[in-house]
Amino acid sequence: MYKQAGDEQEHEMLSVVHSLLFSIHESELQAFIRGQCTGSCIRHLLVKLLRYAGYDAAVCVSKWQGFDKIPGGDHEYIDVIANNAMTGPERLIIDIDFRSHFEIARAVDSYGALLDSLPVVYVGTLPRLKQFLNVMVDAAKWSLKQNSMPLPPWRSLSYLQAKWQSKYERKDLLHPEQEFHGGITASDHHALCIGHLKRLKSSLQSELDTGRLLMMPIQTDTTRRAKFDRRLRRSLLSF
Repeated sequence: MYKQAGDEQEHEMLSVVHSLLFSIHESELQAFIRGQCTGSCIRHLLVKLLRYAGYDAAVCVSKWQGFDKIPGGDHEYIDVIANNAMTGPERLIIDIDFRSHFEIARAVDSYGALLDSLPVVYVGTLPRLKQFLNVMVDAAKWSLKQNSMPLPPWRSLSYLQAKWQSKYERKDLLHPEQEFHGGITASDHHALCIGHLKRLKSSLQSELDTGRLLMMPIQTDTTRRAKFDRRLRRSLLSF
């Protein structure tokens, strides 16, 4: 149960994000061509839909230098600046591939069950995210220890924290480009992204079917949803 002032906003945002992800069509991803796609177009399209719905959303790219035994790197995710009547502006993090950050080799059954219990898509504050990181890193250490394996640097708490706590830039959106590049079609460019979208929807549906959502499920007001989706569809090519 949520007891803090910002919990209602997180509930609402999770519901909106789930609804929008389910509403995305493969053909809409194919409208974005910017080199070989590696999944960014899903995030950019989701941000576009969030902005159309009135949210201050952006694709964020964080970068950090290596330190000690922790390698440098970068990470792309989404944030939304929400207005909280009690605490002021609040930054919500959205990561559409959340479980992948905690996958490890030869995981014991208990770790696999814990991993499966995580939300498919994380939507929430940075403090709440830190709680997930602490729990998962401790569990990963224990799981790997059972197989006499060390915790790899890219699964350490410092590395995971760097993904969302490092300096970041809120990026401009990519714009749809209806064209071909060097004989390669849009669907060729977006094969990885389309596959990611299919897996994402399937995982979200499984999460809904089994009742394992950690927050609020998608709204089921079909009339309101249909009207909202029609408005979203009309907006996609207007940018």
